[in-house]
Amino acid sequence: MNPGGMDRRVTIERYTATTDSWGHPTKTWSTLAEVWAQKKEVRAVERTEQAQIVALSFTQFRIRYRNDVDTTMRISYGSQYYYITAVKELGRQEGLEISTEFRD
Repeated sequence: MNPGGMDRRVTIERYTATTDSWGHPTKTWSTLAEVWAQKKEVRAVERTEQAQIVALSFTQFRIRYRNDVDTTMRISYGSQYYYITAVKELGRQEGLEISTEFRD
């Protein structure tokens, strides 16, 4: 894995459920880690969902190996959120290739 290609600072976020002061459950995202990543656009498509055109972008991020990243999380980069769809180990715990989906 080439660390020189990791030129993007991204935030890995995990979904957490908490309760507010009234005792009602609230959904929130909390920061798991900020890491350096390599970003690669894979493809983009448009499709119709519920009578609306939805643009989808599929992106891969490569980061150093971590054992705490899974498909319930998302990646925040810039002002966009990329929802993790798959996590693949590269080599012998050298890195992770994270496949994501962005909906516009």
